[in-house]
Amino acid sequence: MTLTALSGKEPSYPLVVDLDGTLIATDLLIESFFSYLGRSPAGLPFLALSLFRGRAYLKDVLASRTQVDAATLPYHQSVLALIDEARAQGRPVYLATASNERFAHAISAHLGLFDGLFASNTRHNLAASNKAKVLLEVFGDKGFDYVGNHRDDLAIWRHANRCHAIGLDARSSRTLNTFNDVDIIEKPRQTIKIWRKALRVHQYAKNVLVFMPALAAHDFSIHTFVQTSIAFAAFCAAASAIYLLNDLADLGDDRQHPSKKKRPLASGALSVHAALMAIPLLALFALIACLFLPWMFSLTLAGYVALTTGYSFWLKRKMLGDVVGLALLYTARLLGGAAATGIVLSEWLLAFSLFVFTSLALIKRYTELLVRLDGNLPESSSRAYRKDDLFILAAVAAACGTNAVTVFSLYISSSAVREIYTRPYILWLLPPILLFLLARSLMVAHRRQMNDDPVIWALRDRTSLIAVGISALIVLTAI
Repeated sequence: MTLTALSGKEPSYPLVVDLDGTLIATDLLIESFFSYLGRSPAGLPFLALSLFRGRAYLKDVLASRTQVDAATLPYHQSVLALIDEARAQGRPVYLATASNERFAHAISAHLGLFDGLFASNTRHNLAASNKAKVLLEVFGDKGFDYVGNHRDDLAIWRHANRCHAIGLDARSSRTLNTFNDVDIIEKPRQTIKIWRKALRVHQYAKNVLVFMPALAAHDFSIHTFVQTSIAFAAFCAAASAIYLLNDLADLGDDRQHPSKKKRPLASGALSVHAALMAIPLLALFALIACLFLPWMFSLTLAGYVALTTGYSFWLKRKMLGDVVGLALLYTARLLGGAAATGIVLSEWLLAFSLFVFTSLALIKRYTELLVRLDGNLPESSSRAYRKDDLFILAAVAAACGTNAVTVFSLYISSSAVREIYTRPYILWLLPPILLFLLARSLMVAHRRQMNDDPVIWALRDRTSLIAVGISALIVLTAI
C-alpha cells in the first residue's frame, strides 16, 4: 500500500477515485497479463508460480515487466469531469486502486489531478475490504466521497459520504441505492455495432474460402453446401475468438496506431472483461459445430486455432515468418472446406493459394509500414519490420503474385483441367485478370488508398468486384 499525503489542511470530504473500470475503461491487471504473455509466451508458468504468492505479488511482477502508456489509455470523460468539479471546489482528490503502484504513479503523473494516491504493492492487494480499511483509517467513516464501478466497491461505499458509481451491474445498483446520497454515472453501452467490430464480422468474408474445394470440384449438392456452411460458421467463431485474444495482446500498440486505436478494446468501448467472457463462448460454439462434421475437420480447425494463436503470441513478431503464417491460415480454410466435405484438395489449388496468399500478406505488411512512415510513428514493438523494408516487401509481394499466376497458367495446361472442363481453353482469359488484380492491389497500396487488409479492400472495391464477377462468368462458360 502506498499513500502520498497532502500537505496542509484538507477540506472536508475529499474525493477518492477508483482506477480500473472507473477512471479508465479497462483493467490494467488483464492488460499487463496479456501484454507480457504476448511478448513472452514461455513465461506463463512463471506467472502461474507468481500467483501462488498472492495477487499483489503477481501484479508487482507484471508491472515490473510491462509498461503502460498513460497518455493513450481510454479515460472516462464523465469521471474526469467529476474530478475537475471537485478540484474547482477546492477539495482534495485521491486515486485509490487495486492496481500496482507503478501503474498508479504513472497515471497520476500524467494527469496531474491527484493530491495523493493509494495502490497495491508487493505485499498488499488494495482491493475491496482492504481498500475500505485503509480509507477508513485515513479519512474515517463518512469522511470521503468515493467513485467506483464494481460490486467489490460496495464495501467502500458503505462508509462513504457520497457514492458515485459508473457502469455498475443492476444487482449491485439496487444494493447501492439503499445507501444515502447516491450518484449513478451512465457510460456508453456495448452495442451490437461495437460487438460486430470487435468480432471482426467483416473479416468473415475470408472464410468463404471453405467453399472453394466444392466449387473447384464442381460439387453443388445440398449435402455438400450444408456441410460447408457449418464449417464456415465454425471458422467464423474460432476466428472471432482469436481476434479478441489478439486485440488483448496488442492493446498498447493498437492505441498508438492511427486507425487501430479506434478498435473497441483499444478505445475502451468494449470492456476487457466482456472480451474474456466471449472467447470461451465462441470456442464452445465452434466445438459444437465440429460435432456435425467429420473428425478430420476438427483436426483441421484445431490446427488453424493452434497456428493463429501461435501467430498472435509469437509468429507475428518474426520477420517473414508472420507472412508465411498468414498464408498458411488462408490455406487452412481451404483444407477445412475439403475436410468438411470429404473432397480431395487439388495440389494445384494448394500451390496457387500459398503464392497468392503470401503476396496478399506481404501487401498487408507493406500497407502497415506505409501508415507508420506517413504518420511518423515509431517502429512497432509487435512487428519485426522497419520502415526501410518497404521496397523489399513490395518486390517479394510482386514476385509471389507472379508465381501465383504462373502456377495457375500451368494448371490450365494440365490434364486435370481437361477432365472437369468441357471448354478449358476459355480459362486462358483468367491469368491476365488475375495478374491485373494482384498488380493493381499493390499499386493501390503504394498510393495509400488501401487499408491494412487487401482482402477486405478488394471486397469493397468496385473494380475488383467487377473483375471477380467476369472471372466467375468465364469459369461457368468453361464448365
